[in-house]
Amino acid sequence: MTEYTPSTYGDAWAEIYDDEATISPPGEVEFLAEVAGDGPVLELGVGTGRVAVPLAERGLEVHGLDPSQGMLARLREKSDRVEIHDGVMDGFDLGLQFSLVYVVFSTIFAPLTQEEQLATFRTVARHLSPGGAFVVQAFVPDLTRFDRGQRLGALDIGVGRLVVEATKVDRAQQLLTGQRVVVTEEGARLYPLKIRFAYPPELDLMARLVGLRLRDRWADFERTPYDSASDAHVSVYGKEPA
Repeated sequence: MTEYTPSTYGDAWAEIYDDEATISPPGEVEFLAEVAGDGPVLELGVGTGRVAVPLAERGLEVHGLDPSQGMLARLREKSDRVEIHDGVMDGFDLGLQFSLVYVVFSTIFAPLTQEEQLATFRTVARHLSPGGAFVVQAFVPDLTRFDRGQRLGALDIGVGRLVVEATKVDRAQQLLTGQRVVVTEEGARLYPLKIRFAYPPELDLMARLVGLRLRDRWADFERTPYDSASDAHVSVYGKEPA
C-alpha cells in the first residue's frame, strides 16, 4: 500500500479497533441520546459501532456512515440494529434528515484538507432537520508534544511483543501522519493514521459558513466546563428551526 485513501485507516485498524484503539469516554452515549431526542440519528465514521450500537439498543433509529468495508464488516457482526451506509463524510447524500448527526474520536479530522472538512459541515447541514444538532468530539491540538516535528513513543514492551507509535506533524498543512507498529515473534504489523487537525475556532467558522451555530461547548461528555487547559472538546452546533 503506497497511497493513503479514506478507507486506509479503517481497513487496517478494524481487527484491533475495539481492543486497542478506543476507550469510550464516560457519559458519551447518555449525552448523545439526550441531544438526539426521538431521532433519527446518524454517526459519521461509525467504525465497528462502538457508539452506534448502544444508541440503537436504547430504541433510537441509528444510521452509520463509513468508507471502510473492514470496519463495516465488524459492525455487521455485532448488530443488525444500525442502518449501514458506505461512503465518505464530505460527500454523502442519504436523502434523509436527522435530529442528530455526530462524529466522535476526532474523526472530524479524517478529511485531509480544509475544503473537505468544510464540505463535511455543508453536507451535515443538508441532512439536519430544523432544530437538529451536529455534535463533534475531538482533541485540541497541542504541538508542544512534538520535538522537531516528530514524536516517537513506546506503548507496550513485553516478552515477545513491542508496540511503538511514530508521528510527524506538518504545521503548514495541519497534517499528522503516523504509524503504530506492533512487533511480535511472528513479524511486524503496521497501522497507519493520517489526519488534518483543526482548532475549535476554525471548526466554528466552518459551521457558521454553512448556517450552523455553536450552541454549547464542553471539555467532555460529562459537561465539564471547557477552558484554555482543556485537551479535548465536545461541541454542539445547531441548525435553526425554519
